[in-house]
Amino acid sequence: MNGIKLKRKLEDFFLEDLGEWDVSSQTIFDKESRGEAIIVAKEDGILAGVDVIAAGYSLFEQKVDVILKKHDGDVLEKGDIIAEIEGPVSIILSGERVILNLLQRMSGIATLTNKANHLLQSDHTRICDTRKTSPGLRMFEKYAVRCGGGFNHRFGLYDGVMIKDNHIAFAGSILNAVKEVRAKTGHMVKIEVEIETEEQLLEAIEAGADVIMFDNRSPEEVAKFAELTPKHIITEASGGIGLHNLADYRDTKVDYISLGMLTHSYKSLDISLNVK
Repeated sequence: MNGIKLKRKLEDFFLEDLGEWDVSSQTIFDKESRGEAIIVAKEDGILAGVDVIAAGYSLFEQKVDVILKKHDGDVLEKGDIIAEIEGPVSIILSGERVILNLLQRMSGIATLTNKANHLLQSDHTRICDTRKTSPGLRMFEKYAVRCGGGFNHRFGLYDGVMIKDNHIAFAGSILNAVKEVRAKTGHMVKIEVEIETEEQLLEAIEAGADVIMFDNRSPEEVAKFAELTPKHIITEASGGIGLHNLADYRDTKVDYISLGMLTHSYKSLDISLNVK
């Protein structure tokens, strides 16, 4: 993750949580009270977000020492120690919730992504995410997908063109929409077109799309569309695909399967901070 952006995000999160001060911790403990704690996994999973621990505590005035025992992408077993922490007790406790919230959510996404990869078991098709992320957390959630063995789709509306059904409806056709984009963007911008029918697929190929996404299609339709698409065009399947039917798409030969569920339907991994 980008270190500067990470710290700016964390500053906002701490401001939201701390306000003026931590009434509980700062009234019980003075600045000289020091302690040790551990961050520990309370269930099995895949770890993501360890940079948040040191980066988070570095924002406080007094120094907190963080020793990482695990790294992003590591397999966690219940009871594994992720990090050891030593420093002023009030700061350890003040930073705890924000840090754990991010660590739990990111590890939950990494764990779900890892599970999806194991279910797909494809030597060709890659799992990727979507823009269906929590507002303000996209950087964290997309990084967690990578920790779980997945890949990132575009990060926002700014880094790639995706012509969807409503774009096509307003533009009049796929050919019109692609033509307008080509005329106004540089050669570094890729164009993806979302299609639902074989007729639309052939039109997208004729228009010169760089990526074609098969939306809400059955495994049989995806396999057929992938076969019809020239090899220089990247193919993607999305919509109606989840853990329950992911394995059905294993032999479709589509290049990517994008799963919105990775970042909107995950379960946070149970991780705690305990006094050592």
